[in-house]
Amino acid sequence: MQAILQGFRPYLLLLVVCAAIFLPGQTSLPAMDRDESRFMQATRQMVESGDYIVVRFQEELRAKKPVGIYWLQAAAVNAFSHPAKTEAWPYRLPSLLAAFATVLMTFLFGSRLFDRRIGLIAALTMAGSLMLTVESHLAKTDATLLALTTLVQGCLGLIYMQSRGGKAAPSWASLAFWLGMGASILIKGPVTPMITALTVITLCIADKRVGWLHGLRPVMGVIITVAMVAPWMSAVSGQTDGQFLGKAVREDLLPKLLGAQESHGAPPGFYLLLISLTLWPASLFLWPALGRSWRERALPGLRFALAWAVPAWLVFELIPTKLPHYTLPMYPALALMIAATLMAVRDGTYDRLAGWPARLWYLLWSLIALAVAGAALWLPVRHGGGFTLWAIPTALAAVVLVAGVWWHVLRRHFLNALVWALALGGITQVTLVTLVGPRLSDLWVSENVVRMIDEVTPGAAVAAVGYHEPSLVFLTETKTRLTTPAGAAEALMTTPNSVAVVNEPELEDFHKAIPAGTRITDHGVVTGLNYSRGKPVRLHLLTRSTP
Repeated sequence: MQAILQGFRPYLLLLVVCAAIFLPGQTSLPAMDRDESRFMQATRQMVESGDYIVVRFQEELRAKKPVGIYWLQAAAVNAFSHPAKTEAWPYRLPSLLAAFATVLMTFLFGSRLFDRRIGLIAALTMAGSLMLTVESHLAKTDATLLALTTLVQGCLGLIYMQSRGGKAAPSWASLAFWLGMGASILIKGPVTPMITALTVITLCIADKRVGWLHGLRPVMGVIITVAMVAPWMSAVSGQTDGQFLGKAVREDLLPKLLGAQESHGAPPGFYLLLISLTLWPASLFLWPALGRSWRERALPGLRFALAWAVPAWLVFELIPTKLPHYTLPMYPALALMIAATLMAVRDGTYDRLAGWPARLWYLLWSLIALAVAGAALWLPVRHGGGFTLWAIPTALAAVVLVAGVWWHVLRRHFLNALVWALALGGITQVTLVTLVGPRLSDLWVSENVVRMIDEVTPGAAVAAVGYHEPSLVFLTETKTRLTTPAGAAEALMTTPNSVAVVNEPELEDFHKAIPAGTRITDHGVVTGLNYSRGKPVRLHLLTRSTP
């Protein structure tokens, strides 16, 4: 292992691992509903209009997120594509690069907070986590937010470790801290500042001292952050008469804090239950690592990791609105705790890792892996064209993963068990996104609709009823109308070369709105599952017959 840790070799190894896990599937996975397609469509409109200040989805002001991610996606589209194209991968490029950056920074900062061995193990743990693999394939804010949070928290950790007798923090640490803070606000508002503030407060209370905060150069930092954020906020407020920021607070921030927004509610403890899957396969040693980190919380590195993860985690558990990716910014801290635990060979940690409580957890973890194998076999049958041979490698990888992990665990080779889990977990994830996911044809309703439209009436203007998913807008045109049965009937009567996409429950109302004597041609039905709503759809493609 020592040879791998020398010089730039760890970075090269991590780049290869990230490329192997994050690159596959970028071009084959269709546009996802709803958030990804909303982001991509809003970015497309930004490029089309040349308005890089106000974010819109069609005619609607989109104030749920600041402008930063749209700028990054727009830059990728301008550099590698064109807004008229419907390829998703250029829009996903910022998330992909952010996933790479997160893994590399986990190693960089982990090496300073602990040592290079722990930093490398933690970085590999991040690279193999299921949630980061998912977010690296989605054109949303969360992978970019994770990278910026890792930068900010890593720089904070360097300054904190210096105050605890560690190596002197690099001269760039405080500047990078504030640049990352400003960028994170432009990406997702107050999330990173909240996590950092909770970390600082926790450390100050635990250590009973605040003098180390001078290393952050707060006066300089506030000036930098304001200079980064204020120009856009002033511009967007001026162009929307203050509606953008007001709407962001009223319709996004406050509803999430006060209630379960958009039915995404769950009780406290939801994330603790879910992390067994979202951090999988590295969740194998999560709970023993948390226990060991708490017992050894006097150690500066573990103290900082706990202050990073625990207070913010509790806040997210208390917020009524919950989505699986919300806790992702705390994963690097968890990865560091897992790595530090596996390298703790002299304090009885390995005895606890071999104990029956830990083995019971390994058994539950194994069931999760087998469930992934079962899903690879079942999903194509349930939501695709039937059983596919491509599901077999995925299922086999998961089964072999479980067997290999138990082989090493029973021999107390816990580091080997983690490496084995990460390797085969990576294989499982890659086969899911490249071989299984794209073949789930029932889920890709918008793709199937657009394919039929191209066969029936290429380039037609679209009016959709009962199926208002953003992916349909992205895959057609910005002017696509998401409307009512009467609105679709009007569009069909007044717009040349138009097509109505009508869900079957609204079909009768649509025909009632058509003027008497008008002939309507039904070109067929697209069936599938609207996974955003969890409901099946039967979409009729209708055109006005030529007299």
